[in-house]
Amino acid sequence: MVSTKKEHLKEKPYNVKYIVDPTQNELRELALKFTPAIMKTAYGNVDKFSRLKARMAKYTYIIAPESEKSNYSGNVIDPAKAQELIERQRAYIEKQGELIEINGYYGYGKGAMPIQWLYTKEAANVAGMQQVLAFSRSAIEPKEQLKQPFKPKFRLVYTAGLSFPDMPGNLGIFVDLENWTTYVMGSDYFGETKKGVLRMLNEYVYRLGGLVMHAGAKKVKVGGKALTMGILGLSGTGKTTTTFSKQGELAQPIQDDMIVLWPDGTCTITENGCFAKTYGLTPESEPVIYQGTIHSDAWVENVFPNPDGTYDFSKGRLTPQEVARLKKMLIDSGAPSENVEAFISGKVKIDEVVNEDDIPQDGWDFTVWTQNGRSIIPMKAIKDAASFDNIPQVKSLGILNRDEGPDAAMPGIVRFPTPELAAGYFMLGETSKTSAAGKERGKTRSPFTQPFFTSLFGLQAKRFSELASKLEGLETWLMNTGYVGGNAKDEAQGKALKVKIPHSSAMLEAMLSGKIKWTLDPDFGYQIVDVNAKENAELLKKVPKEILNPEIFFENNGRSADYRAWVERMKKEREEFLNKFNVDRNIVEAVSHR
Repeated sequence: MVSTKKEHLKEKPYNVKYIVDPTQNELRELALKFTPAIMKTAYGNVDKFSRLKARMAKYTYIIAPESEKSNYSGNVIDPAKAQELIERQRAYIEKQGELIEINGYYGYGKGAMPIQWLYTKEAANVAGMQQVLAFSRSAIEPKEQLKQPFKPKFRLVYTAGLSFPDMPGNLGIFVDLENWTTYVMGSDYFGETKKGVLRMLNEYVYRLGGLVMHAGAKKVKVGGKALTMGILGLSGTGKTTTTFSKQGELAQPIQDDMIVLWPDGTCTITENGCFAKTYGLTPESEPVIYQGTIHSDAWVENVFPNPDGTYDFSKGRLTPQEVARLKKMLIDSGAPSENVEAFISGKVKIDEVVNEDDIPQDGWDFTVWTQNGRSIIPMKAIKDAASFDNIPQVKSLGILNRDEGPDAAMPGIVRFPTPELAAGYFMLGETSKTSAAGKERGKTRSPFTQPFFTSLFGLQAKRFSELASKLEGLETWLMNTGYVGGNAKDEAQGKALKVKIPHSSAMLEAMLSGKIKWTLDPDFGYQIVDVNAKENAELLKKVPKEILNPEIFFENNGRSADYRAWVERMKKEREEFLNKFNVDRNIVEAVSHR
């Protein structure tokens, strides 16, 4: 393994003019001048239509020989080939002649990691977004250190305008773990810069005995005692929503996306802001995120703009008139001009290129608005955010599973009686999936809900069970944020139940307050709410018993056989999934519960 104690990186790696730590206003000016497909909105913030609508994991490579591929969770690229591409990036950068340089930290206190981000000017919006999430030097360094040149341990180099016709997807993200540098080439999606750093942090922290977790966090006060709650979840499961909802006497958001568990049982945060999904956003459902997104200091990506410059957070299919209004922005973001013209003119109707599930054919993505709209919100714009100077110990840690479909049968909330069982379900990372581009649907599993762990995924489960045993009084749980017995269409027809935000808040409130009377689920070994216990009467007024124990829903609807089939299939699939990653046998047996 490469040491984590490598010397600091060379201060100025390219022969160009550096625009060092520009202000947010200066970055907005650069973005509006040099970034394609960007506009100023009625709120005073900017909205960028990105060409790519999601991270490209399949085009992400660890720089390592093919002979070492078995040491990593993802793709590798031969060092010689990688170096050739890195030199092509260097030539592109030096031809451009300027780089935006953002110096700052991920983490606060003992977890602070000095990082340098470098961007060509067409990615000025990405630089602005990243600067919001990073802690500034002045927030971390003492006055004497501020007088010295910045000494980064990590670096990320981002060239949105450089594509590679000779590479799959015409782009590449190359991760050099020996020199703690990531090179992003050809992507204009913000997630590649954010996760590029967090991917390196995952490896760095693991080598130090800790574990980075794809989790939001909030400070909660119950019975006069403060604790930190961590919430794991894949995109779309409601991680941000849950992080910013209220439970107990007080709930203050601390972190939106990534936390670090250390060997001494402490927890540190990573980012100084929030990268939130905006699809379906309303002032009523998510007031904190809504107000943050329309704040003038926010940066916005892929949110539909109304003619007056306000946002439509629930846009689906576009009309020819709407495409005509946004024609230049859409073409600048990669929509084929001939397809745009054909749609505007009426030669091609939307039903000819979009199926009944609103999934467009390749080349016609612009006709259905992406559900992966995002906003970057600084923590200072988030009302009642917790102080980073006094983060309580983690006492509650859970995972969200947005179950959906005819076999959706996960209980509204379950509690894990052992670290091994929690580690197993965190490793499974189950949910229902709609990809950022809107073309993939169905159930999925992702180890620990994150593809950013560069070493073998199974190592996360073992490390978590070790760390969890050191966290005194830790309660671990899983919450279903989706459906029971179907999907949205089924619910509309009275054939399924939706787990709504008030249900989730009520379940978490009851659990944190210690008011739930639990009973053992005989099939899976986790604990579920005992719907027959008088102690749970108040919770049952707020949450249907069929959500708390979905077996009742299936029985009442004459579908008991479907439930039993689901139980057997889940046991089999989960065991196979865990074994695929060589997960520790004690953890596999806890999940199998045979």
